[in-house]
Amino acid sequence: MTDNRPWLAHYPQGVPAEINPEEFKSIAAVLESSCQKYRDRPAYRNFGTTLSYGDLDRMSSQFAAYLLRDLGLKKGDRVAIMMPNLLQYPIAIFGILRAGLIVVNTNPLYTARELKHQMKDSGAKAIVVVDNFASTLQEVLADTDIKQVVTTGVGDLLRFPKGLIINFVLKYIKKQIPAYSIPGAIRFDEALRRGRRHNLPLINIESEDIAFLQYTGGTTGVSKGAMLTHRNIVSNMQQAGSWIGSNLKPGQEIIITALPLYHVFSLTANALIFMKIGGLNHLITNPRDMPGFVNELRSSGFTCMTGVNTLFNGLLNTPGFDQLDFSKLHLTMGGGMAVQRAVAERWKKVTGCTLIEAYGLTETSPAASVNPLDMKEYNGSIGMPVPSTDMCLKDDDGRIVAQGEVGELCIKGPQVMKGYWQRPEETAKVIDADGWLRTGDMARMDDQGYFYIVDRKKDMILVSGFNVYPNEIEDVIAQMPGVMEVAAVGVPDEKSGEAVKVVVVKKDQALTADAIKAFCKDNLTGYKQPRYIEFRAELPKTNVGKILRRELRDAAK
Repeated sequence: MTDNRPWLAHYPQGVPAEINPEEFKSIAAVLESSCQKYRDRPAYRNFGTTLSYGDLDRMSSQFAAYLLRDLGLKKGDRVAIMMPNLLQYPIAIFGILRAGLIVVNTNPLYTARELKHQMKDSGAKAIVVVDNFASTLQEVLADTDIKQVVTTGVGDLLRFPKGLIINFVLKYIKKQIPAYSIPGAIRFDEALRRGRRHNLPLINIESEDIAFLQYTGGTTGVSKGAMLTHRNIVSNMQQAGSWIGSNLKPGQEIIITALPLYHVFSLTANALIFMKIGGLNHLITNPRDMPGFVNELRSSGFTCMTGVNTLFNGLLNTPGFDQLDFSKLHLTMGGGMAVQRAVAERWKKVTGCTLIEAYGLTETSPAASVNPLDMKEYNGSIGMPVPSTDMCLKDDDGRIVAQGEVGELCIKGPQVMKGYWQRPEETAKVIDADGWLRTGDMARMDDQGYFYIVDRKKDMILVSGFNVYPNEIEDVIAQMPGVMEVAAVGVPDEKSGEAVKVVVVKKDQALTADAIKAFCKDNLTGYKQPRYIEFRAELPKTNVGKILRRELRDAAK
């Protein structure tokens, strides 16, 4: 087996080849262990209010008791959460899990159509929603199985008077809370009060029980719920913990959680893994407010940060960021989309901290590979498979390709999902009989076992029979000083089948299409050079910050 896993010989010192996924039976067991060990340590901070691990233990227990005793929910029922990063979020997540229920994380920016699909597909019986988005829920409520709505305000768990002020400003000054009427809805703090009247019953949670229905983005079709079991998530926590080793100090780390907790990267890497080591999650509610984000960083004392390429790039281009104190920052991890070399190199120059690229999918809970945490420079790879994880590259016929050649990345390990919720046919398309998950990403592996993503299979551009990978084009153009952001897509072309088009957001308004073409001519072979160049004020993105190439392709048709 070792011959097929060259990465094992190059693992960081002290990292084991395998983990024990059975050490903890459930996520709830990990939480209870951490709450006992770090009871008086801070767990979550938001807008200046901090919850300790003791607070998290007490309040999540109350919420769990409310769900079971007051609502009468049964083990395996689904409960949705629809809010940005607030203190209510981890209380709700851990309450749902401790009750033996299933968390359905929901993007609060969903349209009524998207929300209706997810609620109907999951069969959620209850939902916790922040006031700002309750009007969307009101539109679809009658068409769902939801029996109870729990509402909350952004400032509801914050210290007096800040909480009241924030709620007042959002509703009456910024007018960000549309009017809504949901008869029978109760407030989150009232749910906690009701939960106090009951003892939390002992729930037998098995490792193969589903913990999360984590819905995929749906950019290629109907959004599907990946069934992530307690064993899947606990395994990923163990894998990450083994990889982290002595690089993080238990009970002392402060991680900036700017990616929304409904996204699987932030959910596992921040909320769960740092919970396991007694870290403090500093929640950023609105990371799109970059000046406000930088201001929060100034007083946070942060030691770690996760994010996507666009978030790091946005911070680097925000005035005042380069003046922050980075002396405590020793871990920055990028995932969710490709990290661009130009961004990684600038991040290292400004912060002194290497931007470590990791790779994962919703379907892998999510971490599948990570670069060594002690690497000094960005290397362009997604690292090596984490412990107890196998990776290989296959062609369209399912044969493993020769080393150095490009193939579809396939993954096997205890973190691979159980399947798609109520979609056995879709599950069979991505997980074969031997348990290999086909990722849809094209990659290559070097002789040391480092993997390099070439591009998404569906994003590959075919120019006169030659494969062109958008990531490569974007990496090159992003190196130009006048470029803020760039995305490359394929557009129909009579002569070559497809041609390369790039959409650029300028940093320097003097930047011209001719300058970009000249730069590409010096750095890219002929068929890879963009034939069309469009300038825009901004690129279309998901709420997490992923660039939506599909929208750019559709606009070009």
